[in-house]
Amino acid sequence: MPTTWSRSPEDFHKIYSANTDAFYRSGSYAFARELDSFMTSCALQLWSRGSGITQRHADLANEIYSRNQPRPGWMLWGLTSSVCASDEFMPPLFFWTLAEDDAKRGTQISRTFIRMFTNIMLYLAAADDEVTLAEAEYITEGIDRLSAICDASGVGRGQEGLDPMDYVTSGAPPFTEKHIPAAPNAAPQTASGGKEAPAAQGETEKPDFDGLMAQLDALVGLENVKKDVKSLINLVKVRRLRAQNDLPVPPMSLHMVFLGNPGTGKTTVARLISGLYASIGVLSRGQLVEVDRSGLVAGYVGQTALKTQEVIQSALGGVLFIDEAYSLSSGGDNDFGREAIETILKAMEDHRDDLIVVVAGYTEPMEQFMNSNPGLESRFNKRFFFPDYNGEQLMEIFRAQCRKNSYTLTPEAEQEAKKLFDRLYAERDGNFGNGRDVRNRFEDMIVRQSNRVAQMDAPTKEDLTAILPQDLRGEDDTPAAETGADK
Repeated sequence: MPTTWSRSPEDFHKIYSANTDAFYRSGSYAFARELDSFMTSCALQLWSRGSGITQRHADLANEIYSRNQPRPGWMLWGLTSSVCASDEFMPPLFFWTLAEDDAKRGTQISRTFIRMFTNIMLYLAAADDEVTLAEAEYITEGIDRLSAICDASGVGRGQEGLDPMDYVTSGAPPFTEKHIPAAPNAAPQTASGGKEAPAAQGETEKPDFDGLMAQLDALVGLENVKKDVKSLINLVKVRRLRAQNDLPVPPMSLHMVFLGNPGTGKTTVARLISGLYASIGVLSRGQLVEVDRSGLVAGYVGQTALKTQEVIQSALGGVLFIDEAYSLSSGGDNDFGREAIETILKAMEDHRDDLIVVVAGYTEPMEQFMNSNPGLESRFNKRFFFPDYNGEQLMEIFRAQCRKNSYTLTPEAEQEAKKLFDRLYAERDGNFGNGRDVRNRFEDMIVRQSNRVAQMDAPTKEDLTAILPQDLRGEDDTPAAETGADK
């Protein structure tokens, strides 16, 4: 839920559209007119339980009813008496059909509808700058009735939505900082789900700018990337200073393309950028939501937009990181990935003040991806190249892993490791994993060391921490001298 209320009917229409467009594109076109009428009726009934219906409320209702068409010249006063005559929330008839279809297909469009309904109703309740207890009770009644239909139809449980009672203001601003999840520096949930960590209660503290910059500086290699990130941060800071001093601020896109092989630190840098932007006030939350194609694209027609929109909502206020983004355009003109791209591009425009999108992947496929849609090139005008780590840098990463986990390399093991990572870099191919390969080697080393130490009668602390050359050697890592001796 955004933390500010857009007061004009025109601005509200953008909010309404952002929450409903995915539903219309989910294969439910037949319900479009019914949905608009249902939302209008709910709006009028909601307001009647609050402070009463005013001209401002009627203007908002017209924005809902008219959708993208010219607003009608008449007001909806005539509906007021009939709609408000009922004391109960009345679910729309099409919702039973949605729930039944979900139960048959194993989908959750009806559960998503409930979350969309809740979000829109809370915005509507705040039209007069407050959310009353009666309005919150009406929204809760609607949630309960719609959820009961889902339960009775056998629709699976979905993610929890907002609790309207948390937004009762008693005259205070409707959406406060307490509803913004904290933990801006927490590690992201990965790939397929596109979900962030659960929201924390209490006021959100800004991330520590100096601490995040120190983390950036501590990254192995990536000197050009670190330089470019710092330049970008400086540019953004100066832009904000110019705005504060009433100076012109030319438009600028903050969306980025990360180019490079796996394991080169792209996700780590994206997480740091998100926190840094939050620390200087560019982003409201600073979380990183990481997805790949599976987290955005659904298995059948119309549901990709809905799935993508949910991921976008979870990323608002932070960075949406799309790994292997080129896979969204690799399936041809009829591939559902195209729908995900269009949904993302629209969200980048609608939420340009509080959402940054980073697309990442191998250099050549990413260039093809950028050329696959005219809107991509114009929105992603900042590119960062992440080179492969050389042997020395791989060794530095390996040493850091050892220190972190209290392992000590003997001088002989140190030399063995250097040779290993020099050879790993020199012989790299398309499957080279950079830092991931280092982690895999480290884990293999721990297994061999454990097997060796387990044979000792009474291993000392030194035995438990020491790494010997043989702990580093796999079946393919026998030194050349030993190979010659075997011959």
